[in-house]
Amino acid sequence: MTATLAPPVRIGRAALGALGMLAVATGALESVVTPTLPLLQRELDMSPSEGALLSIVLLITGALVTPVAGKLGDRYGGKRILIRLMAVVCAGGLVSALAPNLPVLLLGQVLQGAMVGALPLSFILVRKHLPAGESKVAIGVVSGLFVGGGMAGTLSAGPVAEGLSRHWMFALPTIAVIGSTALVNTLMPHDPPGRSDDTGVDWPGLLLLSGTLVTLMLVLALAPDVASQPLVLGALILLLAAFAGGWIAVERHATSPMVDLRMLARPAVWKSCVLTFVICVGTSVAVYLVPQLFAVPSEEYGFGASATAIGFFLLPGAVAASLAGPISGIGARRYGSRAVVTAGIVLMVTALIALAAVHTEVWHLVIGKVMIALANGLCVTALVTGTATSVEQGDTGIATSLVLVTRVLGYAVGAQISGAILTAATPTGSDVPAESAFVTGFAIAAAVTALSLLVTRTMSKGVKE
Repeated sequence: MTATLAPPVRIGRAALGALGMLAVATGALESVVTPTLPLLQRELDMSPSEGALLSIVLLITGALVTPVAGKLGDRYGGKRILIRLMAVVCAGGLVSALAPNLPVLLLGQVLQGAMVGALPLSFILVRKHLPAGESKVAIGVVSGLFVGGGMAGTLSAGPVAEGLSRHWMFALPTIAVIGSTALVNTLMPHDPPGRSDDTGVDWPGLLLLSGTLVTLMLVLALAPDVASQPLVLGALILLLAAFAGGWIAVERHATSPMVDLRMLARPAVWKSCVLTFVICVGTSVAVYLVPQLFAVPSEEYGFGASATAIGFFLLPGAVAASLAGPISGIGARRYGSRAVVTAGIVLMVTALIALAAVHTEVWHLVIGKVMIALANGLCVTALVTGTATSVEQGDTGIATSLVLVTRVLGYAVGAQISGAILTAATPTGSDVPAESAFVTGFAIAAAVTALSLLVTRTMSKGVKE
């Protein structure tokens, strides 16, 4: 009992540096698929719908793991859960590196998705081992290093995949994750576990939500082939309805639900969820379609860009996304969250319409992607902040978890719809979809995103409703 109540050991620069190295390594491992997706589709003979599924499965796993990891970290100690979580990530990275086909690669990405829970656990450790003022700085440093790792992965994945092989683009950052995890285990002191509560983890809700998301992705992936396998698609739709209905029923009656659906009755929360979903649908369409358009052969209507070139073209968008958070915070404090969200939506709709109308030069796509990344960051940061400050302090985690789930749903649905559009527009015997598919995708995303302005009009100008 004495050991449990003793104050945690203060950490030094070496331990904080190990956490920073882990953030860089995980950020790099997370980002290698996006710039190399066209290459992976060619090498593994994937359809655009299958490529879309590959691009989002890590994010889905992360959304499911993160709230559980945070709760277990508070209960049993952040270091203990972080090391176990990173063991799963390392296993996933090795599976992805050795994957001979798409199913094995999907399994690897599912396991890698556990890395999304690493940042909250790192924050738990920092807050337990440093004074309040220093912990804020340390959290900012670790978050920044994760973003920096993502940029490094975006730039390096293409050259590694083309110079060595697609296997090494997963293997190299995985080796870095293994090494930095070992350093964290050695240098980071154990933090005392928190007081255990009686509610436990909502495992039934977690399993049913997992089934709902996976089945939804399968339905969207098979939608273009409905004519050839209608019975399979019909069965999946029924299964989706069963999973979703079961999840709603469990969450409504759970003592400590993973996602408290009763919170949706609050206007500030449901408006944030609707806006987050729609904005992330628009963002994910661009995230998926832009690299695909870069990779279309130059003798068709594209640019024939290599994976290395695609990573270089996507880098400005990653930089814009990293700057969006601070800009959104300043804007929300000065003008209110509604103004920031409205400006972001207008910026995104403008960029999507522009991409649908003009995409004949590389700079068209680069500028469009930068505008969309900036708009997404402005909107999502303002919505999460507004949601967190619109509810009581004890409800912050519940409310923001709803936004997290809708964010993942938006990204997943947008990517799968984009993949389905390209698959349906690809002639038999060809690997190149019709150019009209890209125009359709960008135009649909613009129209859907523009509809969200109807919701922003009803938002409070401030951060609390």
